[in-house]
Amino acid sequence: MASVAGRLEELAAQALSPVINGSGIIVHTNLGRAPLAPEALDAVAQIVRGYSNLEYDLFGGERGSRYAHVSAMLNDVTGAQDSLVVNNCAAAVLLVLDTFAKGREVIVGRNQLIEIGGGFRIPEVLDRSGATLVEAGTTNRVYVEDFERALSPRTALLLRTHASNYRIEGFTHEAGARELVELGRRAVVVVVEDLGSGALVDLSEYGVERERTVQDALTDGVGLVTFSGDKLLGGPQAGIVAGRASLVARLRNNPLLRALRVDKMTLAALAATLQIYREGCARERIPILRMLAASVGDLRRRADAYVAALPGSVAIESSAYIGGGALPQQRIPSIAVAVSTEKPDLLAAKLRRGTPAIVTRIEEGRVLLDLRTIEPSEDNDVIAALAAK
Repeated sequence: MASVAGRLEELAAQALSPVINGSGIIVHTNLGRAPLAPEALDAVAQIVRGYSNLEYDLFGGERGSRYAHVSAMLNDVTGAQDSLVVNNCAAAVLLVLDTFAKGREVIVGRNQLIEIGGGFRIPEVLDRSGATLVEAGTTNRVYVEDFERALSPRTALLLRTHASNYRIEGFTHEAGARELVELGRRAVVVVVEDLGSGALVDLSEYGVERERTVQDALTDGVGLVTFSGDKLLGGPQAGIVAGRASLVARLRNNPLLRALRVDKMTLAALAATLQIYREGCARERIPILRMLAASVGDLRRRADAYVAALPGSVAIESSAYIGGGALPQQRIPSIAVAVSTEKPDLLAAKLRRGTPAIVTRIEEGRVLLDLRTIEPSEDNDVIAALAAK
């Protein structure tokens, strides 16, 4: 019977289920990245209850475009002439390469030949798209002149990529976006930037390092910018391409788009998230931005409630991280509740396997629950789970 119960518990743990994130990593890829705003959840629930105008023009009474439901919002928020949504950022990059560079060359700085989680490598994506990679510069220093020397009659794109999970420091140089845009103008070559994280606001307002925004890239004159919907933007998993209308029009005409299209739930959640940005209240209503904005004082006051309810626990200063392919080395001051136990691995495992499941981290032999990534509404559940262990 014990083995049967254990197997049932194992099967239950394999099912998709909610998790309380006490790790201190805000955009945690393994935990589903950005939590959605209540408005986005409500929008999804409303759309899936019945039929919708997903591809139907209610004014004209004829077939419409699913992309029209979010394009205007994206254009308003980013300043792009036009935009398109696919199922993730890797798909957005693939669509751009397939549309513009199949059988041709794409120039990329050697300092930006990235690999991110899941084995997504820029050289391999280029190869799969039918494009040929041309490397410019060296690992640590890349100049616009390196791109210029690499130009050929077969050049289709100049590609910049986001350093999403690493930093090159010391004796370095990077070709600037505006320099590449000017080179692209003279050579009649499109400049594309894979921005990855999808920041739409200046993160320095939250006391962390400034992350390049989508608006920055478009203001610099980049022709097409690709980015994620579920990282710093704080919406559902999606890949977004924004930029010049003539270039986006070519993407819309690519038959590959049908294989990469998003469903009605993604569109509903993304539209509701973008509406929050439109209304200028993202700091208060987008969960990941609200986590970033939480003061250490507020976190400490919450920690005091944990300590009062849990004998043997203490509140300690901690460091949280943005995570999810954004600002990889940026630490954010935080407060964690530390629980001392002879077997921290066992306690962490019990919390992971509980209901609700709680993911923690272990430091110096103690189980830590970082309050920057635990919602205040989850505090009572976490305290009850710890008290029961």
